[in-house]
Amino acid sequence: MRLPLFVILAIFPLLLTGQTYEVSGAVRDTEGKPLPFSNVVLLQVSDSTLIKGISADDNGRFVLRNVSPNLYYLQAKYFGYQSVLVPLEISSDVKIGAIVMEPDGEWLDEVVLTGQLPSIERKADRVVFNVENTVVSEGTTLDILRNAPGVIVVEESLEIRGQEATVYLNNRKVQLSTSEIQDFLRGLSGNMISAIEVIPNPPASYEAEDGPILNIRTTENIVPGYKGSVRGHIEQAVFPKYSLGTSQYYKSDNFSIFANYVINPRKEFRKSDSRVNFIDEQNTNFADWTTDYNKTTRSSAQQANLILDFNPSDRDLINLTSNLSFSPNKKDENEVQTQMRNGSGQLDSTLVNESTINDDLLNLSFDLNFERKFKKEGEFLKMNAHYTYYELSRQQDGSSDYFDASGTFLRNFSFSTDALQDINIYTGQLDYYNPVKSGVFESGVKGSLIESQSGIDYFDVNDTQPPFNIALSDRFNYREGVLAAYASFSGDWEDWLIKLGIRAEQTSVKARSETLQQINNQSYLEFFPSLFLTRKLGDDHSISLDYSRKLTRPKYSDLNPFRYFLNENDFDEGNPDLVPNFSHNFNLNFNIKDTYFFDIYYRDNGRYISTLSFQDNENQTIRKLKQNVLESISFGLDFTIATSVTPSWYMYFYNSVFYEDETFMAVESSIESYKNKVTGYYCYLSNSLTLSKDGTFTGDTSLTYLSGFLLGSYKRTETINLNIGLRKSLWNKKAVVSLVAEDLLGRANATYTSRYANQDNTIVSVPETQFVRLGFTYNFGNYGLSGTNRSLQKSELDRLENE
Repeated sequence: MRLPLFVILAIFPLLLTGQTYEVSGAVRDTEGKPLPFSNVVLLQVSDSTLIKGISADDNGRFVLRNVSPNLYYLQAKYFGYQSVLVPLEISSDVKIGAIVMEPDGEWLDEVVLTGQLPSIERKADRVVFNVENTVVSEGTTLDILRNAPGVIVVEESLEIRGQEATVYLNNRKVQLSTSEIQDFLRGLSGNMISAIEVIPNPPASYEAEDGPILNIRTTENIVPGYKGSVRGHIEQAVFPKYSLGTSQYYKSDNFSIFANYVINPRKEFRKSDSRVNFIDEQNTNFADWTTDYNKTTRSSAQQANLILDFNPSDRDLINLTSNLSFSPNKKDENEVQTQMRNGSGQLDSTLVNESTINDDLLNLSFDLNFERKFKKEGEFLKMNAHYTYYELSRQQDGSSDYFDASGTFLRNFSFSTDALQDINIYTGQLDYYNPVKSGVFESGVKGSLIESQSGIDYFDVNDTQPPFNIALSDRFNYREGVLAAYASFSGDWEDWLIKLGIRAEQTSVKARSETLQQINNQSYLEFFPSLFLTRKLGDDHSISLDYSRKLTRPKYSDLNPFRYFLNENDFDEGNPDLVPNFSHNFNLNFNIKDTYFFDIYYRDNGRYISTLSFQDNENQTIRKLKQNVLESISFGLDFTIATSVTPSWYMYFYNSVFYEDETFMAVESSIESYKNKVTGYYCYLSNSLTLSKDGTFTGDTSLTYLSGFLLGSYKRTETINLNIGLRKSLWNKKAVVSLVAEDLLGRANATYTSRYANQDNTIVSVPETQFVRLGFTYNFGNYGLSGTNRSLQKSELDRLENE
């Protein structure tokens, strides 16, 4: 009997050790607000070794499972926050309520990121690109987005998985067109930006037409007192550039004000080369045009931002946010030289075109927000009212000289245009959040109204008195109203997490071309369900499935039938016959150890609204327009690694193998339709390094590779973009010097080719993606803050040691 008894005595401690328990709770700040995605860790008492950790969910809740009986410290951490060490003796399941985190003065005093604070986080439904106090923040917000993981810049468009992204600022939609958003982002200083959220498949609380979302989060100051900064940078590309800006911040117990101003004078150069082979009905190349196009842009964009916060009580928050973008006297100077050869390659004639475009742009927006917290924990109400006023005045003058093969002048063609556009956008929104027994219920309503009035006058100025060209001039009025309501529920049961949502939107559109007598009225009610389902597979693994139905509405600028001319042979044209498009989006995600992420996605894009280019072989012109394609699908496999290689080296590696296709009406060719398709590979490799022991010297590198892509009727060739940056803090963290070099290999720009049936044209566009930038920021005011929780931590340690 001794052997069995010995075996039992030997196994008994192991049986006790095998018994595990759960530690659950929530993470809150000092105002009781949840801190989503906070890191909650269990530490060994003897040497503070990390035993187990987990990230809280989007409501700040957490559950640590499979915890062995023992004595531990429990602590929660977040960017700019840290809780005290909470001693725990685990002998049964523990529910600790809420961990309250206070501002971490030591972290705030340390204004650099280290390898332990990664610049990129991979969440269940999004990628968070943390840029505050990093090298890339010394540029513009557009520079930051160009370096964000999964974001592809195609001409003026920002795309995610082949779809144009919708830009949000602090969870508020930026109501501007694609080109206007670029100007807005270029004027928004990167020093204001805390993080970029890349959301490929948004939930029901976002508008149905949003598609993938880029949410820009600005910095939040949480410590009372006064702070300020001045900053500037110089940049050398083809032309030198500079930027100057300042930020001022003051916070009291119940009031705070933040103001920011940036002036960004720029002289930019873009070189484009194109080639068009015109083909006759016998499929013979009868003309070959090669064009050299140089564009020089001078601008003095200015950006001002104001944020006011007022807490009339512990439960109420009133916020006023205002943004002003002002770009006076923006001037584009275009120089175009085209050599026209016959089918045998012999020079027939030469076209030399010069044109100027003068723009005056004003964009002013206001947001008034109110938030009310109720007695029930986690229950609150949000209200928002928004107004945007946008005005664009544009004058264009163009002149073309034609010469024969010997250089003898043949004729001149000149024109001018005068255009004006006014846009007013009004929105109102109400959101309600209510924790229920098994989850969180969220609902809301929103109404929006967009009114746009625009006109263009076209003049043929060959004569002494320029005649008014009624065929090309127009007045266009656009009015769009949307009423929306949504409801969603999210909850978790043991290892299951679910979020269900439904959104309904009633849309009414009235568009009218007064001169052309074209009317486009639309009215429709549509429903947009969404589903997010996650199954936890232990502490570190999970599998998730999500689905959503989305909408793409034609933009007012797309419906506008105006023509904008590069010259008389190359122009953009609106399409008043566009209709809404609906898509279905599926995504399956595997998460392994919160480090390795596999995403399989499929998207039925439906009658996607695409930008297409067609060559008219008979009239020898190139026309760009928007068109509803006949069908389009996308699918792919994404693989992501996000890990700290060493305490001072954080790596993020994103890979995507994908397929894209679009089938569209080939309106200028002998075939009825054409399917443009591509199979490709995209990767983004980012490394964040701490290069000094005190953390004041850091570096970032990023490499982006894209094998090819689609741009409407064009196929895009391979691109490689290598960037590197260094950042050094000086004078007890009060000053920062940064040095950034982008497109080191000179291969960030692609060639676009459209070749099918009787279409054969190619474009190579080279903007100033290759540059070196030197930046300097000086901070003053209340930056030298001491920690507020050191004594509390010490007392907790002493108490535990004395027990």
